Amino acid sequence: MSNQPGSSTAASVGRPHRHPDRDPGTPRDPGTGADPAPETQAGPGAEAEHGPDAETDPTAQGDREAQTDRDRHTEADRDRDAHTDRDHDAEAARSATTGQVGEEIHTAPAERTGYAPGTPLLAVLALGWLAAMLWSTRETIHSAAVGLTAITLSAFALPGVISAALVAGAAVALAASELAARRLGDRATLRFAAAIGAGMLVGLGTALAINLTYADNATTNTIAGTSAAAAVIGGAIAGARTPAPVGAVVAAALGTLFFVVVFSQARDPLFDLFGADDSQASLVGAAKWVSRTESLLGGLLAGLLAFGYLTWARRRAVRRAPDAPAPRWPAYLLAGAGPGLLLLLAEVIIRIGGRTLLDLAGALSEADAVAQTSMGTSRVDNGIWVLFVGALTSVVLFGRTLGPTPRDDDPETVED
Repeated sequence: MSNQPGSSTAASVGRPHRHPDRDPGTPRDPGTGADPAPETQAGPGAEAEHGPDAETDPTAQGDREAQTDRDRHTEADRDRDAHTDRDHDAEAARSATTGQVGEEIHTAPAERTGYAPGTPLLAVLALGWLAAMLWSTRETIHSAAVGLTAITLSAFALPGVISAALVAGAAVALAASELAARRLGDRATLRFAAAIGAGMLVGLGTALAINLTYADNATTNTIAGTSAAAAVIGGAIAGARTPAPVGAVVAAALGTLFFVVVFSQARDPLFDLFGADDSQASLVGAAKWVSRTESLLGGLLAGLLAFGYLTWARRRAVRRAPDAPAPRWPAYLLAGAGPGLLLLLAEVIIRIGGRTLLDLAGALSEADAVAQTSMGTSRVDNGIWVLFVGALTSVVLFGRTLGPTPRDDDPETVED
């Protein structure tokens, strides 16, 4: 029987056998190598048995590519919709925060990271010290039988009153600024205004107390005006943005002033210890050593008190806000040097505001002039010693609290 095109035998013999690795193309007859007949390529029987070839059918390939493109675009649309939803959610959250939380921030006191603990107690102690110095000076002046002696005693008592007024103004102003920060918000302008107002009140009260209780003369007006100015300056100092170091300075300055009074009870034994006798040279030499000992001990006390106060303030701040930043070494340096700086500032106020009283006392006699000059030099030296020794002590104590820096090759610092 002859193989006719279109017969079942021809269809079975002429069907192409493709290799999966061969590039799709026109199939050839495996027997003769010639191109098969058109009926063999796309015969009705072959199509019915196997269906259209997906790899060679351009229509099927185009549909598949179109479907792939549609899937890709659908995926991109879903991603874009997801991003849009996230943007809308973020915008809604920002709007809610701005509209609700933001109003609370403006109306409620802001969260503070710096605290000065014990400011009411410091204010009470400073005011008590100022009252004690005013009373002591008044009793000293009124005990003088002669007016010229009263002028000399007033000049000697002026530094103690000015130092007490300066520290009292700073302590009361610090307490007022802390109260305003807690109630109305920790803003620099509000803090400074409260501090200045409190310092002015302390200065006004001090001037009134002096004018009402002291004798009405030129020396009284000088002491009153200079003390009021010192209290206002102390209030301005307390208006700083960092309350903890200011509180440390006030606490250390109070301790230093109290130490000076206590140390005066040990002057006579120390004079004997340093070899003072009836000669003028031995008295001068012993006085220098006594003054240096007083300044050294006062500086050590100032550094200890400043470091202790800042450590206390740090613990209180961490208790209120665990993420509060710790004071760095410049804060300890400033706090330790603060009492000496206040003593030097008081000396500047004395020489400017009390110049009339000092000149009047120095004009009484040559010995009074030498005494006033010697006392002024001694106060300056004492302030410098307290400044440097206090700063060094506070920084050294702070350095001892620091741990060793971990090395890169330390096995404890290397993560597994």
